[in-house]
Amino acid sequence: MHRTLVHRIGSGLARRWRAVRATGDGGYSTETIIVTALLAALAIIAIGIIVAKVLATANKVNTG
Repeated sequence: MHRTLVHRIGSGLARRWRAVRATGDGGYSTETIIVTALLAALAIIAIGIIVAKVLATANKVNTG
C-alpha cells in the first residue's frame, strides 16, 4: 500500500510538472532578469547621487 501511495504521488507530481513545462510560459527569461537587475542598480545609483547632492547642499546652508 505504501508503495502505491508513493507511486501515485510521484506520478501526479510528474503530470503536473509536464503540464507546467508544456505551457511555454515557465517563467522569466534570462534577458528579462538581467535587464531588471540593471535597472534596479541604476535606480540605486541615481538615488545615491541625489542624496549626496541634497546633503551637500544642506551642509552649505548657514544656520547661524
